[in-house]
Amino acid sequence: MREVKIKPVGPIYAVAIAWLIYSLLFPLYRLMDFLICIAVTFAVYAISKKIFKPKIIYVEELVPEPEPVSYGNEVDAIIAEGKLAQNEMGRLYSAIKNPSVKEKISELMRISDKIVEDAIHDPSDVPQIRKFLSYYLPTTIKLLNAYDRMGNQGISGDNISGTMSRIEDMLDTAIDAYKKQLDSLFANQALDIETDIAVMNSMLVREGLAGKDFK
Repeated sequence: MREVKIKPVGPIYAVAIAWLIYSLLFPLYRLMDFLICIAVTFAVYAISKKIFKPKIIYVEELVPEPEPVSYGNEVDAIIAEGKLAQNEMGRLYSAIKNPSVKEKISELMRISDKIVEDAIHDPSDVPQIRKFLSYYLPTTIKLLNAYDRMGNQGISGDNISGTMSRIEDMLDTAIDAYKKQLDSLFANQALDIETDIAVMNSMLVREGLAGKDFK
């Protein structure tokens, strides 16, 4: 919020009225008459400024939206698709009342968000992430929608209760699968890090800076 002072127009009107009244009551033929009129004007302006205070308003400053960051067409498409899936899972989280299922949905959202985010850091993982977004995540959402619809029927029966129970069990399996998917995405980075560690160890040994050789 930014404070803005609006100057009052009262003093201007007061000066104009003072000029008009003075010119009607007194002749303005001599220089002295003009000087007196100017002095009266300043006096009226000074008094009216004390009467008419500036108005203070608070204006909300508009913060320009940051320019959208592009990571390339493929990665941007992954991110957009991931956001749509997260929104739908968030809706299901709010709709479903079962606390245990809500907790599982929250965990699925957390892991899937990390899987999608990996596309930014390692675009070579896009094919794996694309498969995840094309089947595993949509199928999970489909089953959660079915769970939500069955839970809203307000009745219990073998088909409804049994199916809902199987979906709940499937969510545990999905969480484990999502975690394995996320872990597999770091295979390339783990290999690169192992290579960097091996190279650094070799350099430290060669330079006499590793282990017992360091003094």
